[in-house]
Amino acid sequence: MFTSERTREQHYLPALLLIGALSLSACEGTPGNPAQSRSAGKADIVESFLAQYWRRPLAAQGEVPAHFSALEGSLEPGSCAACHRAQFDDWKQSLHSRAMGPGIMGQLVNMAPHATDEHQDCLRCHAPLQEQAAGLASALAQATGEVDAAARKARRARALHEQGLVCAACHLRGFQRYGPPRRDGSTPEPAAALPHNGWISSPAFEDSRFCAACHQFETGDYALNGKLLENTYQEWKASRYAREGKQCQSCHMPERRHLWRGIHDPEMVKAGVTINVRAVEVTRDGVAGTLVIMNTGTGHHFPTYVTPRIIVEAYQEDPAGKVILETLKQFVIGRSVTPDLSAELADTRIAADEEKSFDYRAPVNPKAAQLVFRVRVEPDAFYAGFYRSLLKDKQAGKGEKLIRQALRDSTASRFTIYTSRHPLQTR
Repeated sequence: MFTSERTREQHYLPALLLIGALSLSACEGTPGNPAQSRSAGKADIVESFLAQYWRRPLAAQGEVPAHFSALEGSLEPGSCAACHRAQFDDWKQSLHSRAMGPGIMGQLVNMAPHATDEHQDCLRCHAPLQEQAAGLASALAQATGEVDAAARKARRARALHEQGLVCAACHLRGFQRYGPPRRDGSTPEPAAALPHNGWISSPAFEDSRFCAACHQFETGDYALNGKLLENTYQEWKASRYAREGKQCQSCHMPERRHLWRGIHDPEMVKAGVTINVRAVEVTRDGVAGTLVIMNTGTGHHFPTYVTPRIIVEAYQEDPAGKVILETLKQFVIGRSVTPDLSAELADTRIAADEEKSFDYRAPVNPKAAQLVFRVRVEPDAFYAGFYRSLLKDKQAGKGEKLIRQALRDSTASRFTIYTSRHPLQTR
């Protein structure tokens, strides 16, 4: 065998952003060490900036500056693409652009238009702009018939709130753009004649704490078994990646790409772990083998959060490649919780730089030709179970069609990262 607050619970779905190697430059300085003191000073600046920048709910942008063109005053990602095409194309491929997919919308359509506090349980990370919150409330009102037919007809094909974590959510406050310094470390001159008044640069955009605004619950937030439901930043902080100063951007935004690849990307997952099979031995008594998974490249638990699960399998198969089911043994790596988030069932995740071994021992089946070790990834395992629960209990309400689509999407995201076959020849 192998070794090794109710409203929030109902409506909260895990954030779809980085789920990746969160990190932070070492900044605990002492007065007697000038270099550390400067680092600590930078940390204070970042903390102060982010405390204001991510104060929820975000404030509305306000009036568009009179001298702005329509393009400069737009909140649409497509408008940003006019000058930032590469970033837009990356974003379009990312989960950020799909952060308000059918799973989220399938729940939101059952809420009252005026239940803005409940909306924020999802929107605070999935679509955080105040303009997106207003758009959602308007759309819900239209769906309930609280506005006239002319207003419904005037609604655009895809509203801003449906586009998820848009460019403006991270880069715009009060119609002022913000971002990191240039690659050479320089910043725009105040008098420079740049589009949309240029941008205000901040080191916060190159710091993991920027991402932690949506990828780390705060002390006192929802927890299970004494552990915060989302704890990626703290997982990183306990790892060597914190000491090495590797930011989440280092892994998830290399070369400043806006792809944020993570658990849904097979190559990213493969690069984060090392998998080996050791000591497969076949005797007259049976077959024995060990698969070892080491978390060598994800600066947090593998996997982080409650959403994914990794399934380690070992089984014997016949000469045609068919699984002999009675020989199949499985072990799940993940943080398993109930669909209503009321209890933690198990936590078998692998911390950074740690490993787990999975032993297989069984008689050799007469039909067997080889022993197979396989590692599968289900990035949306929690979602799939949650959606099935809603549909089974007939609680999807007006969102049933969307929830069914979300279930199809969440089961289609599965993939295999490792397979090895070992001939079964008795000695």
